[in-house]
Amino acid sequence: MVEIKTPEQIARMRAAGLVVAEMHRRCAEAAVPGATTADLDRVAARTLADHGAKPNFLGYGGFTGNICTSVNDVVVHGIPDEKTVLKDGDLLSIDAGAIVDGWHADAAITIFVGGDADTERPARLTALNKVTEDSLWAGIAAMRKGNRLVDVSRAIESHIRRQPQPASGKYGIVEGYGGHGIGSEMHMDPHLLNYVDRRRGRGPKLVPGFCLAIEPMLTLGTPKTHVLADEWTVKSNDGTWASHWEHSVALTEEGPLVLTAVDGGRARLAALGVTAAPDPLA
Repeated sequence: MVEIKTPEQIARMRAAGLVVAEMHRRCAEAAVPGATTADLDRVAARTLADHGAKPNFLGYGGFTGNICTSVNDVVVHGIPDEKTVLKDGDLLSIDAGAIVDGWHADAAITIFVGGDADTERPARLTALNKVTEDSLWAGIAAMRKGNRLVDVSRAIESHIRRQPQPASGKYGIVEGYGGHGIGSEMHMDPHLLNYVDRRRGRGPKLVPGFCLAIEPMLTLGTPKTHVLADEWTVKSNDGTWASHWEHSVALTEEGPLVLTAVDGGRARLAALGVTAAPDPLA
């Protein structure tokens, strides 16, 4: 069962999405060499409190953080702690979520600790991060009335495979993990893979009110992962570094609205020839 949202419910999700965008902004500023991932979690908690929002990660299945902080070969679900000290050049995924008036938003960014200047980072890592982020926007652009869920998966995978591949062979599109429906809960049907699995069929038709958290995850090598003893932290099997990007997106009568982007996705979608839906909170 896919939950279809009304315009009023999408507006509430947009409010939650703007809180998530602010969490990312503040946490990225705090992600300096010497900071711990627990320091970032405290920044996230303060941001939620400042906006009267609730965390949707904290306590979820026993998770102990307000955000996920995944460093280098940790793909997703890294638990913030005092032991993980950030170093210059680390590749850090910050996955954040918020609840406003009972409605959820969820998004992730991946940044370099110490700055993102291409000249200061290995080319293979800057390429990994750019390909992952750009594949996210390719998937968002496929959120069109009449498309099927598989069209989003295909857009993500096709973009990745069209890019120059790393010296290791090809980007690993992480298996098993992916995006999800979102709305009155954080994780809802349908599950969205970042590649086409023909055994799953075409999936449901995309209609106005359909909301997805789209989140590609790539490594520089294997698509295979394993979960650590904490039952949360997901690492690449071969130790290659990973990138993870995510936005919550609502399909409206006017087109896609990126709930967790400050501008609603207008600039990035325009570059792809897609018009973003009007912001209900503007």
